[in-house]
Amino acid sequence: MDDLLEQFVIESRDLIAEGHVHLAVLERRPDERAAIDGAFRAVHTLKGSVAIFDMVPALRALHAAEDVLDKVRSGAARLGGAQIAALIDTLDQSDRWVEAIEHDGTLPAAAATDSAVLVARLGGAQVAARTEGPAMVEDWALALAGELGDTRPAGALVAFCYEPDPDCFFRGDDPLAVVAAVPDLAAFDIAAREPFPPLSEVEPFRCNMRLTGISAASREAVQAAFRLVADQVRIAGVPATFPLIAPPRSDPAAVGRSFRVDAARIDAIADGVGELVVATNALRQVAQRAERVEPTIAADIRSVQDTLDRIVGEMRGAVTAVRMVSIAPTLRRLPRMVRELATATGRDVALTMQGETTEIDKAIADELFEPLLHLVRNAVDHGIELAAERAAAGKPTQGMITLSVAVHGRQVEIRLRDDGRGINPARIREVAVARGLLVAEAAEALDDDTARRLIFAPGFSTTTNVTDVSGRGVGMDAVQAAIERLGGRIELTSVVGEGTTIALLLPLHAITTKLLIVEVGDDRFGVPLEHIIETATLDRSAVFPIGRGRACVHRNRTLPLLSLAHLLDHTAAERGETKLIVMGTGTDAVGITVTAFKDRIDAMVRPPRGLLAHVSGITGTTLLGDGGVLLVLDLPGLAA
Repeated sequence: MDDLLEQFVIESRDLIAEGHVHLAVLERRPDERAAIDGAFRAVHTLKGSVAIFDMVPALRALHAAEDVLDKVRSGAARLGGAQIAALIDTLDQSDRWVEAIEHDGTLPAAAATDSAVLVARLGGAQVAARTEGPAMVEDWALALAGELGDTRPAGALVAFCYEPDPDCFFRGDDPLAVVAAVPDLAAFDIAAREPFPPLSEVEPFRCNMRLTGISAASREAVQAAFRLVADQVRIAGVPATFPLIAPPRSDPAAVGRSFRVDAARIDAIADGVGELVVATNALRQVAQRAERVEPTIAADIRSVQDTLDRIVGEMRGAVTAVRMVSIAPTLRRLPRMVRELATATGRDVALTMQGETTEIDKAIADELFEPLLHLVRNAVDHGIELAAERAAAGKPTQGMITLSVAVHGRQVEIRLRDDGRGINPARIREVAVARGLLVAEAAEALDDDTARRLIFAPGFSTTTNVTDVSGRGVGMDAVQAAIERLGGRIELTSVVGEGTTIALLLPLHAITTKLLIVEVGDDRFGVPLEHIIETATLDRSAVFPIGRGRACVHRNRTLPLLSLAHLLDHTAAERGETKLIVMGTGTDAVGITVTAFKDRIDAMVRPPRGLLAHVSGITGTTLLGDGGVLLVLDLPGLAA
């Protein structure tokens, strides 16, 4: 993909996501001025972007959407439900067209037909006339008109606030000439859009102006003067009879300066910070050796280490902050997917999202869309019932799916809940036996929670017919594999007839991982703290045999026990295992026995390579301060 196309795809998706945010507001409050302006700017800018490429159908549809929003913006029309639905569908279709351009380099054959349908919907909807009133007059426009005092012209006025793009000079724009073309100017003012830096740092070719004014001409005449920069100007009318008791003028917040950086460069810096963490850990080993030779030198080394720890900690915090991105771009296509899936399966489904502006590590955000897409598909196709079935059960005919994102400490929790039929464990056992995943006796021996988790088994599907949506048995196991690859885990709860909740628990940061070093015999291994609920000393008297395995009484409950030595096929004698790791919660909790606990460290875990890449139960490797290589274990995978 060339640089221009790559930039177009990134910016177009951002604009589509921005447009959807504003339209979601307008669905609830059709007169929300800021949302109307925001939707117009997003559509207008997107239209300009697609014009660069061979996307004529997209250009026509977006132009029709822009016309609708422009009429609403000017006060000549009011948004109705049909128009908002058409605008949402236009953005959804634009998203599909951008995907086609990204992957195929051209639009689908049906693009012209799809565009014509959208144009007809956008142009054919009737709009209701608006009434002008005090609530429709923007404060900033009222303030401008109020400053005229006794010199105010008779009749209605039109106020404008023009903030030229900082790079407008490079496109040949002349902001002063644009304003000079506004007819019947009654007042005009120029101010800095953001504070100027010292003279030595001023960029002479960067426009930093805010041009405001009042015109006695018609709104149409003022709009015509700004027609080439419509996305950079706000226009509002002030009725002739409106009282001029205006609030103090306030400038919009200064625009922050930013620039794009290749993600690979940020990743390289993060890798460097990770190496620094390893190097500072090595100083601890040097100090211990120096203690045996010269305590004074050892004290000096520890002092240096403390300073380095502080500096590296600050660097890690700074790089971590740079890598933190909003999860919104990852989620932005899900509403469209739900609408399409609901239509394809004949269901009425609504998706609501909470916490979609939560920031997480970019490396995690980049890998989340596919797992979430599988979960949403599963919720629509398997969870939400058909309207008739819901009505018979006394439920609203419209099914609800709620996606929430929240941060808890060092973890981010993504929770997807549907109010559908729930997961019937008896049905899961039946399907598992029918598909040959379990024999009947083993299936019957499973408790309900364990039976429900069979949906994550490879090849499992309760759908008998393969469709475009589901039935191939490659969805939920892919979700589990992806989440475990990211260092997370999945929690599942379900009530038959009430719905299902799936929670994805993921690390918030991905530069370094907190590890607990454990010993099995004389060998050391790393265990991510995210996998550990608690640690304890094992009371041998509390251990007893159960079936073919072992269990212990811990916190007044029976806890199944697994030996890490046995899981690793290690030669260490189990009698030396005196420490306990508790993993999982509730009925999923299990104890892992080890020989001893060592240090807790921050480490940069690298994916396994070479022969290790094919060894199950190993999630990566890291270097220790003494130069040794530590294998980092995937405890959930080993215990599964």
